Amino acid sequence: MGELQIRVLEAKDNAEIAIVIRSTLMEFGAARPGTVYYDEATDRLSEVFNVPRGTYYVVEENNVILGGAGIYPTEGLGDAICELVKMYLLPEARGKGLGKVLMNKCIDFAVANDYQQIYLETMPELSNAITLYEKFDFKRLDGPLGRTGHFGCGIWMLRDISA
Repeated sequence: MGELQIRVLEAKDNAEIAIVIRSTLMEFGAARPGTVYYDEATDRLSEVFNVPRGTYYVVEENNVILGGAGIYPTEGLGDAICELVKMYLLPEARGKGLGKVLMNKCIDFAVANDYQQIYLETMPELSNAITLYEKFDFKRLDGPLGRTGHFGCGIWMLRDISA
């Protein structure tokens, strides 16, 4: 492994992180309508995350984006709940603890921004991610929260981060 860096997404990263997200969904057979695969916002994430109480981190090695994850104040969740969004890693970045590092960075950001809970949506095809979420004490819900617009996700989870 070269030198790894986790940093906030910049406009110059938009095309590269969009490729990471879409290629990961293709890899797992989850590139379908109602997911970020078809969301035009996936191509301009630096703009999307340029909001109060939101951020997106990328993992970079030797100037190559290997993945990312973010916290977003999703509409309809209220002020106490944020959404963990667009957490994807390329195959060469998996199994190295980077998912845990990204998750901790996102949780720390959520706590620092006074959120009480973190919500996420995912799909059965992304079983490795679900395992990570469960290790981080995310609990399954019976239905979706907020207005994410991603009707293609069939698993909803929530974690309490209040002290």
